Amino acid sequence: MKEKELLIKYLPEGSVDMVMDWIVENNVHLKIAKKRNTKFGDYRPPSSKNSNHRISINYNLNPYAFLITFVHELAHLLVWEEFKNKVSPHGSEWKLAYRDLMAPLLTQNIFPDDINSVLNTSIVNSKASSSSDLKLSRVLKKYDQGDTDTHLEDLKENSYFKTVTGVIFIKGKKRRTRFLCTNTQNKKQYLFHPLTPVTEIST
Repeated sequence: MKEKELLIKYLPEGSVDMVMDWIVENNVHLKIAKKRNTKFGDYRPPSSKNSNHRISINYNLNPYAFLITFVHELAHLLVWEEFKNKVSPHGSEWKLAYRDLMAPLLTQNIFPDDINSVLNTSIVNSKASSSSDLKLSRVLKKYDQGDTDTHLEDLKENSYFKTVTGVIFIKGKKRRTRFLCTNTQNKKQYLFHPLTPVTEIST
């Protein structure tokens, strides 16, 4: 019961029972993790020290992003159960597992129409992360509470900006879906997601 009460705090209405069933059926230890800038969640298989499958999800995700991330990691669990490490992490096996898990959620009015529409398209060929799917990232961002961040795509080309790590870059041109930016210290160039939170610096 305590686990279910905890899930209610993080998941959209209507999805709690299904997620709880998945957790019980698959012997999952779910951990609510601190904010991680490099990932929203992760999956770890059972080990000699821990017999549970372990899934962690960042605490600061909005309910829809939290649910999508859980499904993403649960798909890794199902693939590991069948194939162990013999297949690519986000290959066809994972894409099929993710699509099969997501399908019933898309028919139960759990997601708002805009998220539902994007998911119906994206699960045909799912990305390795929801952050890699720019359309999905944009629509999920709308449901973040109190999001006052400035994002890289908001800045003009050649603007100086600082990342959350404190490193200063110059915004460059867009290459397909990401911006090529130059580190002002080592002069190396890096690709950045358009929705990367940044602080603009006046020069």
